[in-house]
Amino acid sequence: MLRLEARAEPSRAMIYLSPVFALGLTLVAGVVLFEIMGVPAGDALYAFFIEPLSSLYGLTELGVKATPLILIGVALAIGFRANVWNIGAEGQLTLGAIFGGGVGLLLYDVDSKWVLPAMLLAAMLGGMLWAAIPAFLRTRFNTSEILVSLMLTYVATLLLSYLVHGPWRDPDGFNFPESRMFHDAASLPIIFPDSRLHIGFALALFVVVAAWFVISRTLIGFQIQVIGRAPRAGAYAGFSHKKLIWMTLLFAGAAAGLAGVIEVSGPIGQLLPSISPGYGFTAIIVAFVGRLHPVGVLLASLLMALSYLGGENAQISLNLPLAVTGVFQGLLLFMLLACDVLIRYRIRIGPIVSKIDAGNTA
Repeated sequence: MLRLEARAEPSRAMIYLSPVFALGLTLVAGVVLFEIMGVPAGDALYAFFIEPLSSLYGLTELGVKATPLILIGVALAIGFRANVWNIGAEGQLTLGAIFGGGVGLLLYDVDSKWVLPAMLLAAMLGGMLWAAIPAFLRTRFNTSEILVSLMLTYVATLLLSYLVHGPWRDPDGFNFPESRMFHDAASLPIIFPDSRLHIGFALALFVVVAAWFVISRTLIGFQIQVIGRAPRAGAYAGFSHKKLIWMTLLFAGAAAGLAGVIEVSGPIGQLLPSISPGYGFTAIIVAFVGRLHPVGVLLASLLMALSYLGGENAQISLNLPLAVTGVFQGLLLFMLLACDVLIRYRIRIGPIVSKIDAGNTA
């Protein structure tokens, strides 16, 4: 008989082993899924996880896909540590693309090295303004930032759709809903020739290092951890929860906005009605798989980026639907939540023996 037995204290080893077990169970579930779909499991797993990494171009594409996940995932992880549940990073990403892309279109005829920095700053401002709405409502009226940030995502998507269908539509684009292509001054420099890997990936790595330093070496990082683990102790120490709400939400908005403009000025090159396959939502999974630690988020982002690449590759080579990517990501989160039970409980095998029975036996 299998049963769960409470641990005397949470297992530190399982905190880090839980994502590994979750990944293994996800692969097992994937094998079952592919067999049900009538696809050889070995071929499908190879197309998903091995073939995308078999070339230098595939490795650079992994960095391209991972960049927005790293930026958003690190920022969300810091907020989640402080019990600030920002679920609307997708909308903040969209606003960043609108603000940054708008600057690029406004300066379409300007060939200056300052165009790209202006776009990045405008994108961060746009994401921060969108994140400031749930921050204000939470600190002023105690409104749930989960609902507000999530609903604002759809507002941002509709705003982007209106712009590319209307005032920002390319006059030479044969009436397609898209903006002009950004010129060279508004495009991110490429790191490796004959690839799409841009300088945004290096910027994402810098954010990982900076976030680790803030969390582990600064007073603000200490306040975030105390408020997240023991709010009453933090309040007794004089730490302001409202201040941390503003700081974490604005930082997440800035990071998501930066991810948005990096997408449109990098691999996409223009504004489209849809500029993200759901990076803002996937970054939530990334944050938890990475155990809310910047380095863990980096590794989890590479894993999720691989799932995007694998899904596209399996769609081409095996004619699998692209929705399989979302299924894998959902399975990973589900398995992680299940395996996290082992942090506070251990599995026991054998009959249940009550204290009374134990006494009678003695």
